[in-house]
Amino acid sequence: MNANKIKTAITPTRADNYSEWYQQVIKAADLAEISSVRGCMIIKPWGYAIWENMQRILDEAFKETGHKNFYSPLLIPLSFMQKEADHIEGFAKECAVVTHHRLAKNAEGVLVPASPLEEPYIIRPTSETIIGDAFSRWIQSYRDLPLLMNQWANIVRWEMRTRLFLRTTEFLWQEGHTAHASSEEAMQESLKMLDIYAQFAENHMAMPVIQGEKTASERFPGAVNTYCIEAMMQDNKALQAGTSHFLGQHFSRGFNIKYLSKEGKEEFVWTTSWGSSTRLIGGLIMTHSDDNGLVLPPKLAPAHVVILPIIHKEEDRELIMNYCNKLREAVGKIVYHHRRLVVEMDTRELPGGEKAWQWVKKGIPIRLEIGNKECTNQTVFMGRRDKEYKDRQSISQQEFLAIVVKELDEMQTNLLHRARERQKQHSMIINNQNDFYEYFKNDGGFAYAHWNGDPAIEAKIKAELSVTIRCMPFAHKANPGKCIFTGEPSAQPVVFAEAY
Repeated sequence: MNANKIKTAITPTRADNYSEWYQQVIKAADLAEISSVRGCMIIKPWGYAIWENMQRILDEAFKETGHKNFYSPLLIPLSFMQKEADHIEGFAKECAVVTHHRLAKNAEGVLVPASPLEEPYIIRPTSETIIGDAFSRWIQSYRDLPLLMNQWANIVRWEMRTRLFLRTTEFLWQEGHTAHASSEEAMQESLKMLDIYAQFAENHMAMPVIQGEKTASERFPGAVNTYCIEAMMQDNKALQAGTSHFLGQHFSRGFNIKYLSKEGKEEFVWTTSWGSSTRLIGGLIMTHSDDNGLVLPPKLAPAHVVILPIIHKEEDRELIMNYCNKLREAVGKIVYHHRRLVVEMDTRELPGGEKAWQWVKKGIPIRLEIGNKECTNQTVFMGRRDKEYKDRQSISQQEFLAIVVKELDEMQTNLLHRARERQKQHSMIINNQNDFYEYFKNDGGFAYAHWNGDPAIEAKIKAELSVTIRCMPFAHKANPGKCIFTGEPSAQPVVFAEAY
């Protein structure tokens, strides 16, 4: 072992074993654990609080743009899925199917499924089909349009290889479903919702993303166009963090969703769907966390400040606790981005260093260590999670109360800046095939390269390098060139990367 190696709270480090480091960060922060149900997870309070904050912010953004929440059934009749052939083909391998109701004991006394259903049910892998059925009843006239709906729900997809937050058999998400009178209006909706995801990722997650369109082979089953946001993780792999789909009239024709136009003509509606999930928490972890554990952007942290009373002598307890309680009350009155600061106080009988390290691993933005000295001098001993553990300072309580919001905003900005710089450093424009292969045989990252649109080339690269086209980025639309694989004309560069 290298004697000069820096000791870290998380073992292994990112450099040693990124995949295992990710799992250990989740464990150390007490975010979630693998459940007894195959491929599923239990999201623990600290992890679920992050999801609640994400949910609250996105829900407000959806409602501000006119969407209303609803809920649809978890069970979808098999016949509904059969109405949209492309859709069922895309999800067939991931579907969990309910075929019986009622349990009974067999001759050996073992519980077995007893009564076959007349029609099997699919446990919701996504809801386009059952929503299509509902829309066909809800929409009669142009006056019913646009219909803008969203639901917060759980999803089941029978994944073979699972990883906490990133890919589990059951996960939490939101899915928007809308219907429109024209293709132009539906397309505008698809792009508007993608932009909401992008703004959320950058402004709240401090995670820079690329907006673009998926290739035909990467499209959502049944969609005409699929749009996405792609983020770079610290191992240089891409994470698809949100998608928005222009569904055209595929589902409206399959489910007979018609409306009477102003001219009195019966027309099929144009639909969209869009979604994001608890996968965002995985993205948050891999974008910002370090070898000491979780790092959380303040805007999404379950708590902003933790107060750590450090009591070495029993006779100091009353003094220190009184000081900490008053400090907690004062900090909790401060407003940060339209909400009061959330303050934790850790009164467990643990050594100060151990308590501090536990909160470092949980990613709380600001730690305040309070002992006899701080009470006497009316100060706080402050550490900020985006800085080195030893980079702490003693400041007056009055000054801290005046600057705490500024400190949190600085941390939020700093995390976004770090992630942007990292994405920039690991992105490259590539102009020939040899450089492309060499790039991905090394550390890789985001490769911007021209491609002629041939899906056979796309499939070949995926088979040889495990690299896929993440998107055709909007920012490079007006940039024609020549395909680096064939020399044929290319409308624009695309982004290649390994991905989760």
